[in-house]
Amino acid sequence: MTIDHRPPGGLSALLAYAGGAEGSSGKLPPVHLWHPAHCGEIDIRIARDGTWFHEGSPIGRAALVRLFSTVLRKDPDGYVLVTPGEKLTITVDDAPFIAVRVDREPRGLRFVTNVGDGVLAGAEHRLRVETDPVSGEPAPYLHVRGGLEARLARPVFYELADMATSRDGQLGVESDGVWFNLGAGDAT
Repeated sequence: MTIDHRPPGGLSALLAYAGGAEGSSGKLPPVHLWHPAHCGEIDIRIARDGTWFHEGSPIGRAALVRLFSTVLRKDPDGYVLVTPGEKLTITVDDAPFIAVRVDREPRGLRFVTNVGDGVLAGAEHRLRVETDPVSGEPAPYLHVRGGLEARLARPVFYELADMATSRDGQLGVESDGVWFNLGAGDAT
């Protein structure tokens, strides 16, 4: 007889696992190592502004959003919340995180996301800027972890633009030895 030690499915199981997985160490769980069977969808959506919703209502507790963010993964077929025992698809309107702060450090530019991740831009955490083909507006992103990105909040992007210098007619910033092009510009 085989006993299934997986927790019951759904939101309560994810909450229980996420709460125990992060613990007091602050280390993220190894979601890249977990490959459970897909269990379906859960009515969680991350809006373009970084707000997390459950069943249409905003999740108001920042600690709860942080817990969910630790078990978030991007798979080839979309975004999932994953534990060792289950995998549930969620909806992400744009990027799952928002970069809400940037600080200049000796090694480069450190960003802080809306869920508390600190990320030093560099070779493993690249900045990229997409341009909307219709409006021409820039959409800046930072790789956070495992294919998950943070969209830079408008004030953060403006601050980054203020730090920019010109190189070969392009505006950009350097962080951790890597040059990131922020778009066309002139040095005047």
